Amino acid sequence: MLGPKQEAQGALFYEFSIEDHVPQEHLLRSIDRFVDLSSIRPHLAEFYSHTGRPSIDPELLIRMLLVGYCLGIRSERRLCEEVHLNLAYRWFCRLGLEDKVPNHSTFRLTGTVASETVMCSVRCLNVLCASAWMPDWSR
Repeated sequence: MLGPKQEAQGALFYEFSIEDHVPQEHLLRSIDRFVDLSSIRPHLAEFYSHTGRPSIDPELLIRMLLVGYCLGIRSERRLCEEVHLNLAYRWFCRLGLEDKVPNHSTFRLTGTVASETVMCSVRCLNVLCASAWMPDWSR
């Protein structure tokens, strides 16, 4: 006998943690151990206006650019789509499930300052990672 069609009813409350869904061995977890952008705001404060619409968090933009650089995503539009869909990218960017990903056009407007900051961060990451993975020949 053919049963009735099951209609999916959304739950009223969900308990979900992105942290639990990003594998411990994921590349972005390794990178996150070295990235501390908590002091970036004072350095970039002079580039932000005190009037108009609220700005996008500079740490979010830099983290998104790091994701793009480290994972070979060259298009800003594609980067925004990937961050929107991928839980590990959202975790690294400190975005919750309900948080909006910035529009791809934001990167064109903030490109120079953010790109220079990201390139500096990536150079530091390359040095740190290279030294962390260098074999210890002293033994």
